[in-house]
Amino acid sequence: MYLIVGLGNPEADYDKTRHNMGFHVINELAKEYEIELNRKNFNGIYGNGIIEGQKVILLKPQTYMNLSGESIVEYKNFYKIEPENMIIVYDDIDLEPGEIRIRRKGSAGSHNGMKSVIQCINSEDFPRVRVGIGKPGEEKELIQHVIGAVDEQEWELLNEGTKKAKDAIIQIIKDGIDKAMNKYN
Repeated sequence: MYLIVGLGNPEADYDKTRHNMGFHVINELAKEYEIELNRKNFNGIYGNGIIEGQKVILLKPQTYMNLSGESIVEYKNFYKIEPENMIIVYDDIDLEPGEIRIRRKGSAGSHNGMKSVIQCINSEDFPRVRVGIGKPGEEKELIQHVIGAVDEQEWELLNEGTKKAKDAIIQIIKDGIDKAMNKYN
């Protein structure tokens, strides 16, 4: 079983922001595999289903980004999921919009949501898919960049990254992380 988690912020005001790329990837997976995200537990919205013959839980923590790990660790422990069977999807300012990167494990970098995940599950040894959102311009502060409004042209680029991330997760489940990294990195 895989626990596939998209990081984001739960309120509608944050929906179409750069910081919610993880939520959008989960929505894309749910749509493609007809998995209903209509259940609530452990401060998360989730759905159970099958992707490429594997049981999955798609999860969108509702704890706000900086506390994402609190929800994730509850699912991990309840379903007895090992870190290597967790895939965390989140935004990354070090990648341009439309780009993605897959990593087998690693640190949180400057991402507070990932810091929470690593701290709560007490491990860095889980796959992650980073979705590029680009760096803010000099006139823009980081916080406003990640949670601020996005124009339609940039939104199209961000959606390209969302779709690539969805496909990369499917590849990880189907063929393993090495093949997915070779294809998408």
